[in-house]
Amino acid sequence: MHSLRVKVCGLREEEHVIAAAEAEVDYVGFVLAPSRRQVTQERARELVSILKGCSHHPQAIGVFVNEPTSVVNRAADYCGFDAVQLSGNEHAAYARLVERPVICTVHVTANMTADDVDEAICRTDDMRLGSGLILLDTGLKSAFGGTGLTFNWDIARCVSQSHQVLIAGGLTPANVGELISYVRPFGVDVSSGVERDGRKDASLIRAFVREARRAEQENNHAHTDGS
Repeated sequence: MHSLRVKVCGLREEEHVIAAAEAEVDYVGFVLAPSRRQVTQERARELVSILKGCSHHPQAIGVFVNEPTSVVNRAADYCGFDAVQLSGNEHAAYARLVERPVICTVHVTANMTADDVDEAICRTDDMRLGSGLILLDTGLKSAFGGTGLTFNWDIARCVSQSHQVLIAGGLTPANVGELISYVRPFGVDVSSGVERDGRKDASLIRAFVREARRAEQENNHAHTDGS
């Protein structure tokens, strides 16, 4: 049983959904917000059905940005999402109207300190409903996620000591092991880092999960050894 959570986001094609399920990721994200990775509700419903037909079926997460809660709830029901990820500027009163468990995104900008991020996380306490998950992602004015850019891992490490956080932003098969070894987060999230020429790649998905699990195992051995 793995303790590290792995999420692959922005899937649009059946082969990549199956690859993620076969790699035994924990969450698969489907973007319904405006993005080059956006899928229609109809397509998301099809992909969720495929996902739940796999022998290992990760939780299906619908990703939304500043949509009316009525839209979020209808889409979550229609698509069969297990939870929703709020990646915009949503607030606690908004989140209380969402009928699924909520993953809250905290955007970490270049001028933020660990204390700033901690305060931002604490402000999400009333938003997280059943899941309690927080996603830390690189914050840019031009995008709400999927930037392919990292943020300060010292901040991630500090925050991970007191909060269960998924770390996103610029992770790839080449650096996810280093991130996990240094930060020791609750989980990791990848999108652009498993793409080739702007399209998800099954071999990169498998490589990302393999490296994440390797680093998790090394961390567990180090903890058992008392180092």
